Amino acid sequence: MPHSFDGPSDYVEAAREMAATGRPTLARLLAEEAADRTPDTDRAARILDEFPGRTLRREV
Repeated sequence: MPHSFDGPSDYVEAAREMAATGRPTLARLLAEEAADRTPDTDRAARILDEFPGRTLRREV
């Protein structure tokens, strides 16, 4: 069933699924998106801490 991404928690849930299925890079990207959409900076930091790794994003 396709995911509906309506908020940060949807991205975190998808990130957890990706981590559980051995896709840590995709999990990290989803976690970064969740963190970006989270207004609470402390919560955003906790999200990123749950999915360690370096970012693959390129800053422009």
